[in-house]
Amino acid sequence: MKRHKKPNLRTSLIAVFVLVLLLAINIFKFEGVLLGSYSNHYLLLIAATVAFGTGVSHKVPVKDMFREVLKNVKSVATPVCILMLVGALSGSWLLSGVIPAMLYYGLLLVNPSIFLPTCVLISAIVSIATGSSWTTSATVGIAFVGIGTTLGIETGIIAGAVISGAYFGDKMSPLSDTTNLASTMAGTDLFTHIRYMSLTTIPTFILTLICFTTLSFFQDTTGVADVSIFLEEIAATFQISPFLFLVPGLVIGLMLFKIKPLISLSAGVGCALLFAIFFQGELLSKLDSPTIEVLTKSVFSNLKVPSKSDTLNSLFRSDGVLGMVWTILLILAAMVFGGVMDAIGALSRITTSLLHIARTTFGLFASTVFSCLGLNLVASDQYLAIVVPGKMFKKAYEDKGLAPENLSRTLEDSGTVTSVLVPWNTCGAYQSKVLLGEVGDLSFIPYAIFNFSSPFTTLLFAAFKVKIKQRRHKR
Repeated sequence: MKRHKKPNLRTSLIAVFVLVLLLAINIFKFEGVLLGSYSNHYLLLIAATVAFGTGVSHKVPVKDMFREVLKNVKSVATPVCILMLVGALSGSWLLSGVIPAMLYYGLLLVNPSIFLPTCVLISAIVSIATGSSWTTSATVGIAFVGIGTTLGIETGIIAGAVISGAYFGDKMSPLSDTTNLASTMAGTDLFTHIRYMSLTTIPTFILTLICFTTLSFFQDTTGVADVSIFLEEIAATFQISPFLFLVPGLVIGLMLFKIKPLISLSAGVGCALLFAIFFQGELLSKLDSPTIEVLTKSVFSNLKVPSKSDTLNSLFRSDGVLGMVWTILLILAAMVFGGVMDAIGALSRITTSLLHIARTTFGLFASTVFSCLGLNLVASDQYLAIVVPGKMFKKAYEDKGLAPENLSRTLEDSGTVTSVLVPWNTCGAYQSKVLLGEVGDLSFIPYAIFNFSSPFTTLLFAAFKVKIKQRRHKR
C-alpha cells in the first residue's frame, strides 16, 4: 500500500498556530464572541479544515481522514453519555433537596473564629454537589463576601478562600464538565481519573486549609456571622433531612466498588427522583406543572425552584441534560480536529518532537503544565487549555508507557485551576466580577492558594516519581 508523506514539524504545527491565533483574536479583539457563544467550537473546526488542507497537499486520502474522524468521535460515545447523565444528576439532586441540604448543613458550621477555613470547606462541598465553581461563587461565595466584610475581613482574602474551595470541588466532582472533559481527552475512565487526581489534589487542599486556618489567627473579627436568613429560606423552600445524603452516598459507594460510571450515575438520578417524590412533595405541589413534568424537566431541561433570595435563586436552578450540550459539542469539535491531525500524521510528528525535548518523565509533565498555562494566557479559556494539550500530549504519554490518568490529572492540575489566575481569562474575569465587583481586580490572587499550588504539587510528584502510574500492556 502506498503511504503518504508525513508533514515536517513546521507544517504539522500550522493548524495549531492557526487555532491559537484565532483564539487570541477572538478573546482580545472580539471579547470571545467572534462567532457567537459557540466561537470555540467553530474555531476548532476551522483549524480542522486547515489540517485537512495540509493533508490534501500531502496526498493523504480523504477517506482516511474521514475514517480517523469517525473513529475519534466513536471513542467518546461513553463520555458523552456520562456528560448527559451528569446534567440529569445536577437537576435531580436539586429537586430532591440534596444540593440545598449540603448548603444548609454547611452554613451551620459558620463561626467567626474559623471563618476562612469554613469558607473553603463549604465552597468545596457546594462545588462538589453542583460540579460548578461558577455557581458556587455566585451563591455561597457572594454570601460569604457579605458576611466576611461585616466581620472586618479583607474581601480579597475571602474571595481567595471561596475560589480555593470552589475549584477543589470543581475538580473532584463527577458532575463537573472540566473533570469529564479532562478524562475524555486523556482517554481514561471518569472515576479512575477522580481517584488518581485525589493523590495530588487532597494534599494541596489540606495545605490550603492549613494556610487559611493560620490566616484566621491574624484576623481581628468585629461583627457577627449571621447566616440565619439563608438557613430560613432554604428550610422554607425544601424539606431538609440528613437522609438526603443517602443519594450521594449511593453514588460514592458504587464508585468505591468500581461500578461503571454509567450505572453509578444512572442509579444516582433514579434514587434522587424517588427522594424528590418522597421528601419534596410539598414543593412539587407548589410548582405550576404536574409532578411527572417537573421530574422530567429536572432531568432534561430548565428547572427553576423559586426563592425569595436572589442569591439562592441562582443556585436553585439547573439546565439538566440541556446544560451539557455546549460541552458535548466542544468535545465533538475537538475530536474532529484531533482526528484530521492524526490522519495526516501531524500529531505523531509533534509527539516525536516533544519526546525529543522532554526526554524524561518529569520533562513530559512539565511540558504539559506549561502548555496548559500558556493556553490559559493566550486562548483565555480553561476548556481549550484542556482540549488542545490533551490531544497533543496523549500519544506522548502512551509512548512513555504512562497510564492515561497521568495526563488527565496534569490537565486538571494545571489547566482547570490556573484559569482563574489570568485576569483576561473567562474564569478570572467572571470570578473577580462576581466576588469583588470589578473585572480585573487581582486582590484575590495571592490568596487563591489551592489554585497556584496545584501545578507545583503535580510537578513535585513527577520530579520524585511519586504515584506515577505505568500503562498496562494488553496481552
